Parts: sequence; structure tokens; C-alpha cells
Amino acid sequence: MRRLGTVLALLGGAVLTVAAMPAALAHDHPSGITDLVTPAIVRVEAKAQVDITLLDPTDDPVHVERSYEVPIGTGTGTVVNPEGAIVTLTRVVQTEKDVAIHAANKIFAEHHKVKIPDDFERHTLDDKTLNRHLQECYPPKKPTATCIIDVTTEIRVFPNISPADDEGFKAEIVRPGSRPDSPVVLMPTGRADGSAGLPTAPLAAKVPDKEGSPVAVAGFLGRPSANVKEKTDIAHLRAGGAGDGGRQFKDPEGKVDEPPKLGALIDQGLLGGPVIEDKKGEVIGLLVGGGAEGRMIGVREITKALAEAGAAPRRGPIDAAFEQALIRFHTKYYGDAVPGFQRVLELYPGHPVAAALLKTSQDKRGTAEDAGTRRAADSSTGEAAGVPLWPFLAGGGVLVAAVIAGALLYWRRGAGVPPSPGEAGTLETGLQVPAPPTAISRRPLVDEGANPTVVVGRSFPALPKPLSTGLGHPVLVARDPGRPDEAAPNGDDAVPGTTGAGATGATFHKYCTACGMRLGQAHRFCGFCGHPVKT
Repeated sequence: MRRLGTVLALLGGAVLTVAAMPAALAHDHPSGITDLVTPAIVRVEAKAQVDITLLDPTDDPVHVERSYEVPIGTGTGTVVNPEGAIVTLTRVVQTEKDVAIHAANKIFAEHHKVKIPDDFERHTLDDKTLNRHLQECYPPKKPTATCIIDVTTEIRVFPNISPADDEGFKAEIVRPGSRPDSPVVLMPTGRADGSAGLPTAPLAAKVPDKEGSPVAVAGFLGRPSANVKEKTDIAHLRAGGAGDGGRQFKDPEGKVDEPPKLGALIDQGLLGGPVIEDKKGEVIGLLVGGGAEGRMIGVREITKALAEAGAAPRRGPIDAAFEQALIRFHTKYYGDAVPGFQRVLELYPGHPVAAALLKTSQDKRGTAEDAGTRRAADSSTGEAAGVPLWPFLAGGGVLVAAVIAGALLYWRRGAGVPPSPGEAGTLETGLQVPAPPTAISRRPLVDEGANPTVVVGRSFPALPKPLSTGLGHPVLVARDPGRPDEAAPNGDDAVPGTTGAGATGATFHKYCTACGMRLGQAHRFCGFCGHPVKT
């Protein structure tokens, strides 16, 4: 109990010291959270290449060949692994319209000089002969068809890269969606920039359920270029499930009518673009809808589509280096961020966000805005950067006072209480000192046997190594009976019943079990150690 007060005093001082540390030592999560995703967004454009041959069997039979490019869709995709797997909406790369019908209408109108709408609908003509040829030109192909049609779909991806890539790279559908607004998975079939792969976007585990949860949306309104940068905007989610048409948006303060605002962005190019959670910067869904209504499908549909396509979402070395540099940048350690962004550009030279933030970091490195410079300057003067010293000094004073008080209390209690019976002390101070420890009884030594066999190397040639060295029971290995003994020329040590080496071709010897010396056949005691020989 005397020591308990001291311990409590010390602990109390430590607690006060820790409590005095300001919360300013912990930094907030960096801003600019869309920076984690925007390097991974791409522009997706899909078109159908239709090659059609019209067989004109009228007055002068001819073959008319035409090629048409029919736009299918445009939108925004998100790269989810370094190999280039991209998720977007199915209606960005597939259409429910029949492009073969569109080509048939167009070639008939051009060749026969008739008025047929340039659309995807089947039409009829007043001229019965031309109308019959037109109907036979429409798919599906028949034996009497007047048109041969070949349709190929081309999907081209334009990455977010600087300088801009005007050609992009081709991609193919790995896993189509079951509905126009369901996710589709694409994979590059041509080149993909970057030896370490492509920048990727992190996927969230779930969608926030809270009403008014803040999010951001991102995408491209056109092909990336020096004049066309990624478009980002803010929005808020409504609570509850997604429903049949996807999760809805609503501004909790009612200042902005978000559904039509997002619908307009979708129509301009953000169709299929990522919806980004506000805290961790992870993708929680894709934009769907358009017109007066913008909605979102959730991340569970994305991960399900990726699993069915066998494309696992994961981050790569570019993302790891970029995220570390990004944290330093947004906490204003610009000097520390410079080598991080340089490393990102070594891995992926066209990284647009890293290039822009590197320039800013270099401009602010070593200035008053650089937290690293301020910290170094403050440490040289003995002050923590931006943190007052008085809480630490006060905490240290409390701790010192607690230690002194505990020591005085310990001394006063020890001086005022005489030693209890059985406790030793000193005449000068009267302080209690520990009594001498009680003698500990020693265990009796283990009896290892009076006559253990010990192997020593005093004979020549050396004895064989024992097969067993168990305590008190070592075993000697006899020499090879078939080997002649060179050490007994007179046969004194021969085994009884033999007449020298020539009798059996070998002799056997006896050795002292205490010291290992060789014994004669008639010896009853060892001539070296006096140990009796057992017979």
C-alpha cells in the first residue's frame, strides 16, 4: 500500500500529460478526394462499321458497295485494374437499334434516289418493284436478299493522359450487361500506355445509407485534350435502396435540383461515369439516366459484373506511389511530395494529375506554405510547428510535482512507522529494509551410478564411438572380430580357448570400464586407476 500511492501519483501525472497534448497533432484527411479516381477515368466511344453491297437487278444489274459508320454510344469508363479492365454502362457500347436496317435505308436512298428516312425503322415505297427489293434488303438475310451486309463493332478508349492521345486504343466486350443500364466489362485489345499498367480507381465495399451523403461525379464531356479536361461535380444521395431505376440524388438543403443537373451531365458525356464517396475517395457506383433524371447503380452490381468477367479489381504500383505523394501534397508537405510525384511519372509518364501537382509542389517547396520547411524552422528554435509549448510544459510540471509528492509520501510513511516484527532495519534511518532471503534447500545430487563406463581416448588405435550414451549405461562397441590384432604379439591378451592370432585369425581385448586402459586376461585391478575388474 505504501508503494501504491507512488504508482498512482505517477500514473496520474502521465495521464494529465497525455491529455494536455493538442489535437492539432493529427491531420485531417486530405482534400481533393477525386484525385484518386480522375487519373483512371477514360472516354469510351463505340461505333458500328457496316459494309453493305446492294444487288440491283433492275434494267442494268449492278453491284453497289458502301461503308457506313453508325455511332452506338459515348460515355465515361473507369479503369479498375492495372491490366486495363474498364467498367461502364452497356448502352455506351451496345445498342438495341438494328444498324443493318439503317444501312439498307441509306444505300437505297442514295442509289435509287428515293426518299427514305435516315433512321433505324423499316419503310415501304410506292414503287412495288423497288419496295420488293427494299424489303428483301432488310435483315435477316434470305435466299432472295438484294443486300449483303457485314457489321463489326469498334470500341475505342481514350485515356486521361497528358499530352492527349488522339488515337486511343481498342477494347472488346468481355462481359455484356443484361440491360442497357447494367455494367459492362471491357478489356484493351491494342496498346495500353504505361509499362507498369494503367492508373486504377479504388472500389468501395458498399454505398452509404445516410440521407444526403455527399458524393462527387466525374467524367469527360468529350475526348481528352488540352482543352477538354475531366469534369467533376458534387451531389448528394437519397436514403434507402436503389429501387428499379437506381439510387436517386437529392440536395438535402434544397438549393440545387440535382436530378436534372446530373441528367444534363450524363447526356453530355458522363454516362457510366463513377460516383465517388466523399471521405475515402472510393467509387460507389456508376451514373445512369439522362434528361431530367440522373441516378446511380451501386458498387455491388459493378463487383458482380467483374466477377462474372473474371477481372478482379485491384490497385497497382502507380496507384501506391501516387497515393503516398497525394497525402503529402494535401497535408502541405510540398517538398516531400516532389520525389513521390516524380516516381509516379517514371512509372506512367502521362499521369495528368501527378504532372500538375508536381509543378505546384515544386513551386511551393521551401516557401512559407511548405509545412516541412516550417517544421524544420520551428524545430531549430525549439518549438513544434504551429503547436504551442505551454500544454507540454504544464503537463511536465504536473508530472514532476506528482513524482516529488509521491517520494515525500513514501519517505514520511517509512520514517513514522517502526519496523514490524520480523522486519530488519537500520539504526541511522529506521527505514525498512528487506530481510535476508530464506536459505533454499538444495536438492540431493542425482545418483548416476558408482561405476559408469567412461570412454577415453588413451588407447591406440582409438576406440569406436559408443552406440548409446544413456545416463549410467554407456555401451562399448567391440572391435571387428575378423581384424588381426597387431597389439598382442605374444598372445598374452588372447581370449581363453585360443592359441594366438593364428587359432581364429583374431584376438579379443579387455579394457577398464573406469578409465579405458587395456587389461590383460589375468588382471583383477586396473594398473592405471585401480578400478576392480568385474569378471
